[in-house]
Amino acid sequence: MTVTAVALTCGSVAQAQDAAQTTAPSSVVAPAPHPILKRKIAILRFTNISHYGKSFLSDSNDDPLAQQAADMLTARLVETGKFMVFERSASEALQKEMAASGGRSATPTGVDAVVIGSITEFGRKVDGTAGFLNSSMRQTASATVEVRLVDVRTGQAFFSGKGSGVSTTTAKEVAGFGSRAGYDATLNDKAISAAISDLINNVVAKLEERRWSSDVLQLRPGGGVVISGGPAQGLTVGQHFSVETRGETITSGQTGLPITLPGERVGEIEIMSFFGDQPDVQGAIAKLVQGNLQGVAAKTLVVKEIAR
Repeated sequence: MTVTAVALTCGSVAQAQDAAQTTAPSSVVAPAPHPILKRKIAILRFTNISHYGKSFLSDSNDDPLAQQAADMLTARLVETGKFMVFERSASEALQKEMAASGGRSATPTGVDAVVIGSITEFGRKVDGTAGFLNSSMRQTASATVEVRLVDVRTGQAFFSGKGSGVSTTTAKEVAGFGSRAGYDATLNDKAISAAISDLINNVVAKLEERRWSSDVLQLRPGGGVVISGGPAQGLTVGQHFSVETRGETITSGQTGLPITLPGERVGEIEIMSFFGDQPDVQGAIAKLVQGNLQGVAAKTLVVKEIAR
């Protein structure tokens, strides 16, 4: 290549770089995202009802695989940044959670929904091939995890789903060279993790379908309203929320199941300040900007996000 050609090539590269720099779009400040209002979720119970590793004396409520599944689901929900996740001991029953809320959350620690889950299938197998000069061995672990989401105010499950996962590892040996695989215990974790990943998106989507809500703790003279929830749940000063009556719960004559009727909007509040140091006991003080709450009992009201 001649000097002239090199000079032309270098000039072309420089022109291309300049063109690339001039055509690059100018930086645009993106609008601030809408604040995420975190729902309060409790992992109530996880059991292992598969036959893997079971004996007559084993307790399905205190099983290592079940605890792994509960821990993984908790971690995935927290990682989304959309939930505050609380753990309940296995001895707590759904009725106790409902009694704690008494049809409503008596304190800021009340949760919106509880998760009940189980490992319904789990298994391992080993297969492989053996030849004159080569051989291989494959270990496989498979798991199926099912979860139910239950409304603590009504005791009804509003979602049920399951996820499945498989994890494998293979070791090969040729003419005496290669790896000899022993029992790989990490496959159990990977199979359960894959099963959780298979269902987590549906769980998150179903929880987000329900409007964020909180309890009215106190009505103060002059239009002051105290509610549960604070910055840990994504609340900010200046936010507006709808104040609605709690819908009456009646029993269906056809199904025998309780049905909660929709409430009525009676006002709108604006968040003014917060109190409480710990995330699970935070509350907010708001002022009434629309409506009239005189003569209304706080326990008959609920605060909900305004539908967009």
